[in-house]
Amino acid sequence: MDTKYLLAIDIGTSGCKISLFDLAGCIISTYLGEYQTYYFGENCVEQDAGDWWEQVCRGINEIKNSYDINTDDILAIGVDGHSWACLPVDRDGLPLRRAMIWLDRRAEKQTAYLKDHIGEKKLINTNGNPVDSAYITPKMLWLRDNEADIYKRTYKFLQSNAYIVYKLSGEYSQDSSQGYGFHFFDIHKSEWAEEIANELDISLDLMAPLYSPHEVVGRVNRSAAVETGLKEGIPVVAGGLDAACCTLGAGVIKPGQTQEQGGQAGGMSIVLDKAVIHPKLILGNHVVPDKWLLQGGTVGGGGVLNWFNRELGFYEHKLAEEQGKNPYQVMSQEAASVPAGSEGLMFLPYMAGERSPLWDTKARGVFFGLSYDKGRKHLIRSMMEGVAYSLRHNLETAEEVGAVAEELNSVGGSANSEVWTQLKSDITNKTIKIPYADQATSLGAAILAGVGVGVYSNFEDAVETTIKIARVHKPDQAKLNIYHDYYQLYIDLYQKLKDSYQVLYNISEN
Repeated sequence: MDTKYLLAIDIGTSGCKISLFDLAGCIISTYLGEYQTYYFGENCVEQDAGDWWEQVCRGINEIKNSYDINTDDILAIGVDGHSWACLPVDRDGLPLRRAMIWLDRRAEKQTAYLKDHIGEKKLINTNGNPVDSAYITPKMLWLRDNEADIYKRTYKFLQSNAYIVYKLSGEYSQDSSQGYGFHFFDIHKSEWAEEIANELDISLDLMAPLYSPHEVVGRVNRSAAVETGLKEGIPVVAGGLDAACCTLGAGVIKPGQTQEQGGQAGGMSIVLDKAVIHPKLILGNHVVPDKWLLQGGTVGGGGVLNWFNRELGFYEHKLAEEQGKNPYQVMSQEAASVPAGSEGLMFLPYMAGERSPLWDTKARGVFFGLSYDKGRKHLIRSMMEGVAYSLRHNLETAEEVGAVAEELNSVGGSANSEVWTQLKSDITNKTIKIPYADQATSLGAAILAGVGVGVYSNFEDAVETTIKIARVHKPDQAKLNIYHDYYQLYIDLYQKLKDSYQVLYNISEN
């Protein structure tokens, strides 16, 4: 009997991942392709949607040809994508400009307008999310104010996964899990809030039809089949937010279960059976029907060690080559040799401002406590600890509205480090489980596709079939006690530096 497959497409911040899974959730093949992120001006960060599609086509063709895959055996396709991408397309589905992605926070003036014109309380009560320039609504208003010709020519505003779904099927879609990026989306009803859209003079005609993430939007059309090498007619589901797909791929689908994200960015997602709003956290629909995710999203995750590896990691690269390891394994070894608390060295992981729960675009990374007795290993461990403090900060913020994480399922690149995972457990006082997969986001997208075409009878069946736990970390109470005072200092440091961040910004801009 021929093996059947599910294809997952992950449009991430740093690149595109194409993954082929069998129906048991085992990875058959993966392609990783990078594309450029454009940083320019003041808080301007963009990506070219054409680059997304180019990597999708290249990746699918490579997998198909390298592994001699019969595309007749691919049952369905799921697509996930990074959040808050604002991509205007014309009537032919052609991008009118590069997409403003989640890191783009240029629309400060429009954010202030939203707060003044509609009122922050009304927007939060409707949408469940902070009024911040990273979201899509301020970006739409920025385009209307600054690129009026493009705004007038826009037929639909699409997000990253929706654009790929369109390229595959020719059908426009807006999945419910990405709806929270629009402040005129009613998070309680999972539908557009027409009153707020009217107050902002935003036509809902600019929005694509709403779908549940596992719903089939269309099928691979002839044009896409030619470009990708796929068989024409393969079902394509709407897909969803990468963090929500990652939560599903971690096996987190029931209220109280929590996913901890250790990718380029960090954060956590607590599953709820109703919409519970905290003004400093992110609330969105889960990709699982009738469930919500109260999320903490931080800019500091695996990206802090990526930065260290890129800019300062020459020594780790040399050791890794000598030992037959990768540089991140060497970093974990170095971090393990330093006591809890990094002997008094602290790190604030705000490398591109900070999202929840601070929402401060001016915040920046800080090493605090450097001295002549500190070495590379101290820097590395303190960076790991700083990310863990930010995780604890979000978890404690969620507890203020009764959303308590019982235990965490951790996924993403940093979950491969037993040292990093253990210190997260110690700092948060939570048991952390590691699913036996390094492909949680892509697996979540594949599960959506499988549920959408009936491969799995429901999400519970899908999780039971595809997800196993590889290891478990329990908190060390002695280290928890050590970390308690360091964590309080972590919180205090930001408060003391908050005004100084603004001063630094003013000086650097003049």
